[in-house]
Amino acid sequence: MIKSELVQKIAEANPHLYQRDVENIVNAILDQIVDALAKGDRVELRGFGAFSVKHREARTGRNPRTGKQVDVTSKSVPYFKTGKEMRERLNDGD
Repeated sequence: MIKSELVQKIAEANPHLYQRDVENIVNAILDQIVDALAKGDRVELRGFGAFSVKHREARTGRNPRTGKQVDVTSKSVPYFKTGKEMRERLNDGD
């Protein structure tokens, strides 16, 4: 599912809301999550999961095409850990 499909499904489930308002709400939520992560904060949505930032140290990697060594700089990457309710729903059929 892509963002526009999510917006459409939410708008269909809530006919009293305009689709553009739903889109603005979804964008505002996602922007707040990104802003919090950019500040180094953790975002927890109970039952859904938690977003956090992990830091990767600089290292020496390899170009897969040439095999030549390349320096990879340190970086911050987003990390998501599912919540208990989501894990249970996903594994309910197992």
